Amino acid sequence: MEDLNLEKATPLLTSIMEYELAGVVRYTHYALMVTGPNRIPIVQFLKDQATESLLHAQQAGEILTGLGGHPSLKIASIEESHKHSIYDILVESSNHEAEALKLYKQFLEVVKDRSIYLEEYARGLIGQEELHSMELRKMLRDFKPKDEG
Repeated sequence: MEDLNLEKATPLLTSIMEYELAGVVRYTHYALMVTGPNRIPIVQFLKDQATESLLHAQQAGEILTGLGGHPSLKIASIEESHKHSIYDILVESSNHEAEALKLYKQFLEVVKDRSIYLEEYARGLIGQEELHSMELRKMLRDFKPKDEG
Protein backbone atom coordinates (compact mmCIF):
# COMPACT_ATOMS: atom_id res chain seq x y z
CA MET A 1 0.00 0.00 0.00
CA GLU A 2 3.02 2.27 -0.08
CA ASP A 3 1.98 3.29 -3.63
CA LEU A 4 -1.43 4.39 -2.38
CA ASN A 5 -2.17 8.07 -2.88
CA LEU A 6 -3.57 9.03 0.54
CA GLU A 7 -4.29 12.59 -0.64
CA LYS A 8 -6.85 11.11 -3.03
CA ALA A 9 -8.00 8.05 -1.07
CA THR A 10 -8.83 9.64 2.28
CA PRO A 11 -11.01 12.49 0.94
CA LEU A 12 -12.92 9.96 -1.15
CA LEU A 13 -13.47 7.74 1.89
CA THR A 14 -14.68 10.80 3.77
CA SER A 15 -17.11 11.59 0.94
CA ILE A 16 -18.30 7.97 0.89
CA MET A 17 -18.84 8.01 4.64
CA GLU A 18 -20.75 11.30 4.52
CA TYR A 19 -22.84 10.13 1.57
CA GLU A 20 -23.72 6.82 3.20
CA LEU A 21 -24.69 8.62 6.43
CA ALA A 22 -26.94 10.86 4.36
CA GLY A 23 -28.44 7.65 2.98
CA VAL A 24 -29.36 6.61 6.52
CA VAL A 25 -31.31 9.84 6.97
CA ARG A 26 -32.76 9.77 3.45
CA TYR A 27 -34.02 6.17 3.62
CA THR A 28 -35.34 6.60 7.16
CA HIS A 29 -37.28 9.67 6.02
CA TYR A 30 -38.63 7.84 2.98
CA ALA A 31 -39.72 4.86 5.10
CA LEU A 32 -41.75 7.21 7.28
CA MET A 33 -43.42 8.87 4.30
CA VAL A 34 -44.67 5.80 2.40
CA THR A 35 -48.43 5.36 2.31
CA GLY A 36 -50.82 3.16 0.40
CA PRO A 37 -51.49 -0.53 -0.10
CA ASN A 38 -47.85 -1.41 -0.87
CA ARG A 39 -46.56 0.40 2.21
CA ILE A 40 -45.32 -2.53 4.28
CA PRO A 41 -42.91 -4.20 1.81
CA ILE A 42 -41.61 -0.84 0.57
CA VAL A 43 -41.09 0.46 4.12
CA GLN A 44 -39.15 -2.71 4.95
CA PHE A 45 -37.02 -2.28 1.81
CA LEU A 46 -36.26 1.34 2.75
CA LYS A 47 -35.44 0.46 6.36
CA ASP A 48 -33.08 -2.24 5.09
CA GLN A 49 -31.44 0.36 2.84
CA ALA A 50 -30.99 2.70 5.83
CA THR A 51 -29.40 -0.07 7.88
CA GLU A 52 -27.10 -1.01 5.03
CA SER A 53 -26.10 2.63 4.50
CA LEU A 54 -25.05 2.83 8.15
CA LEU A 55 -22.97 -0.32 7.73
CA HIS A 56 -21.33 1.12 4.61
CA ALA A 57 -20.55 4.39 6.43
CA GLN A 58 -18.98 2.44 9.29
CA GLN A 59 -16.88 0.37 6.86
CA ALA A 60 -15.63 3.51 5.11
CA GLY A 61 -14.83 5.09 8.49
CA GLU A 62 -12.88 2.04 9.63
CA ILE A 63 -10.79 2.08 6.47
CA LEU A 64 -10.34 5.84 6.70
CA THR A 65 -8.99 5.63 10.26
CA GLY A 66 -6.90 2.62 9.28
CA LEU A 67 -5.21 4.81 6.69
CA GLY A 68 -4.57 7.51 9.28
CA GLY A 69 -7.51 9.70 8.33
CA HIS A 70 -10.01 11.36 10.64
CA PRO A 71 -13.72 10.64 10.09
CA SER A 72 -16.00 13.57 9.50
CA LEU A 73 -18.95 14.43 11.71
CA LYS A 74 -20.82 15.70 8.63
CA ILE A 75 -23.29 14.08 6.32
CA ALA A 76 -23.66 14.85 2.63
CA SER A 77 -26.26 17.41 1.67
CA ILE A 78 -29.80 16.06 1.37
CA GLU A 79 -32.31 17.95 -0.69
CA GLU A 80 -35.93 17.68 0.43
CA SER A 81 -38.07 17.52 -2.70
CA HIS A 82 -41.35 17.35 -0.75
CA LYS A 83 -42.44 14.67 -3.21
CA HIS A 84 -43.49 11.59 -1.27
CA SER A 85 -45.36 9.39 -3.69
CA ILE A 86 -43.90 5.90 -3.87
CA TYR A 87 -42.84 6.63 -7.45
CA ASP A 88 -40.95 9.79 -6.44
CA ILE A 89 -39.31 8.04 -3.49
CA LEU A 90 -38.12 5.21 -5.72
CA VAL A 91 -36.79 7.64 -8.35
CA GLU A 92 -34.94 9.66 -5.72
CA SER A 93 -33.58 6.43 -4.23
CA SER A 94 -32.38 5.35 -7.66
CA ASN A 95 -30.60 8.70 -8.12
CA HIS A 96 -29.01 8.34 -4.67
CA GLU A 97 -27.71 4.86 -5.52
CA ALA A 98 -26.29 6.11 -8.82
CA GLU A 99 -24.32 8.82 -7.01
CA ALA A 100 -23.01 6.33 -4.45
CA LEU A 101 -21.91 4.08 -7.30
CA LYS A 102 -19.90 6.97 -8.79
CA LEU A 103 -18.08 7.51 -5.49
CA TYR A 104 -17.14 3.85 -5.15
CA LYS A 105 -15.93 3.75 -8.77
CA GLN A 106 -13.78 6.83 -8.15
CA PHE A 107 -12.33 5.15 -5.08
CA LEU A 108 -11.62 1.99 -7.07
CA GLU A 109 -9.64 4.01 -9.61
CA VAL A 110 -7.48 5.46 -6.82
CA VAL A 111 -6.73 2.10 -5.16
CA LYS A 112 -6.59 -0.15 -8.24
CA ASP A 113 -3.32 -2.13 -8.40
CA ARG A 114 -2.18 -0.48 -5.15
CA SER A 115 -4.05 -2.50 -2.51
CA ILE A 116 -5.85 -5.80 -3.01
CA TYR A 117 -7.86 -5.25 0.18
CA LEU A 118 -9.05 -1.77 -0.80
CA GLU A 119 -9.67 -2.85 -4.37
CA GLU A 120 -11.82 -5.77 -3.19
CA TYR A 121 -13.65 -3.47 -0.76
CA ALA A 122 -14.45 -1.04 -3.60
CA ARG A 123 -15.48 -3.81 -5.99
CA GLY A 124 -17.75 -5.37 -3.36
CA LEU A 125 -19.51 -2.08 -2.69
CA ILE A 126 -19.80 -1.36 -6.40
CA GLY A 127 -21.50 -4.74 -6.79
CA GLN A 128 -23.92 -3.97 -3.95
CA GLU A 129 -24.76 -0.54 -5.34
CA GLU A 130 -25.31 -2.02 -8.81
CA LEU A 131 -27.66 -4.60 -7.28
CA HIS A 132 -29.61 -1.86 -5.48
CA SER A 133 -29.87 0.12 -8.72
CA MET A 134 -31.15 -2.95 -10.54
CA GLU A 135 -33.73 -3.64 -7.83
CA LEU A 136 -34.96 -0.06 -7.94
CA ARG A 137 -35.22 -0.16 -11.74
CA LYS A 138 -37.28 -3.35 -11.45
CA MET A 139 -39.51 -1.72 -8.82
CA LEU A 140 -40.03 1.27 -11.13
CA ARG A 141 -40.49 -0.74 -14.34
CA ASP A 142 -44.31 -0.90 -14.34
CA PHE A 143 -44.84 2.16 -12.17
CA LYS A 144 -46.49 5.26 -13.53
CA PRO A 145 -46.43 8.59 -11.72
CA LYS A 146 -49.86 9.68 -10.47
CA ASP A 147 -50.07 12.60 -12.88
CA GLU A 148 -49.51 10.32 -15.92
CA GLY A 149 -52.77 8.50 -15.28
